[in-house]
Amino acid sequence: MHPSRFCYLLLTCLLVAACSRPQGVVELSGLTMGTTYSVKFTKPAVEIDINLLKNRIDRRLEEINAIMSTYMPDSELSKINRAAAHQWLPVSAELYRVIQQAQAISAASHGAFDITVGPLVNLWGFGPPGNPQKIPDADTIQSALANTGYRKIQLRDSPRAIRKELTSVYIDLSGIAKGYAVDAVAALLEQESLHDYMVEIGGEIRARGLNADREYWRIGIEKPITGERAVERIIHLRNTGMATSGNYRNFYEMDGTRYTHIIDPVTGNPVVQRLASVTVLDQACMIADAWATALFVLGPDQGMELARHLRMPVLFIIKNDTGFTETVTEEIRPALVEEE
Repeated sequence: MHPSRFCYLLLTCLLVAACSRPQGVVELSGLTMGTTYSVKFTKPAVEIDINLLKNRIDRRLEEINAIMSTYMPDSELSKINRAAAHQWLPVSAELYRVIQQAQAISAASHGAFDITVGPLVNLWGFGPPGNPQKIPDADTIQSALANTGYRKIQLRDSPRAIRKELTSVYIDLSGIAKGYAVDAVAALLEQESLHDYMVEIGGEIRARGLNADREYWRIGIEKPITGERAVERIIHLRNTGMATSGNYRNFYEMDGTRYTHIIDPVTGNPVVQRLASVTVLDQACMIADAWATALFVLGPDQGMELARHLRMPVLFIIKNDTGFTETVTEEIRPALVEEE
């Protein structure tokens, strides 16, 4: 996964007040998927080999990248993207699981989340080619749309395999892979009997247990303002994952118009709307990751209607003439920290 994409993609969560007693917390960090990761956990009663754990985390993340990267030509996903249409290709259990979950969320969101949107992302300059020399015209967008659509992918469960309807179908897991990696690192920590932790990769988070102050981990949701870092809302994460999607960090301007990185799979255009950011909680960070993008694409009205129908814990931050307003589902209220 490429640095230019992942350094900014959905990087809208600002970690705050995770712990106020550094001596009671171990923190490990590094680079992965073109962005950074951070792992914090309270010191266990028994001694553990921190260097060995760090190496295990790095190796696990390398394994995931070798499966799901679109920037590594020898990754499993890259090989599928180069494959011809109408042939069943064996697929690993991990890649199958992520694509299967992505397809389920695509169907539930009426196509607002779509892992085949990569050609449109690239067309608008948010993939490997970089910013375009000119804005794509309607015919070019329609040509790219002809090569996209989550229904152009089929999965077979026994034996596990994947098939593309068109050779040109290009799968990009950037809207779900970081969340999956967060879940994978969390599982690794639990294998080591570490049950009080916080894992973050590029803004996607999962936390369990308590921090050094024996409180739930406190996570700050960033105020969606370009060029400024400030906290809009603090959330207590109680054994759950969290992801935030927004359009105010990764963008470019051309001829006085701002173009943002989140592309509507239906229209083929960057999303332009009042909704500034979406935060979703779910036991699996992978699911929160994908739904944050889907709800952002759907917008403040249709997105919130679907979130309430599905009883998802969701926070919308919506831009208005005087600043921002918040809209939430009832399911997220217990996690919100009220201002004192």
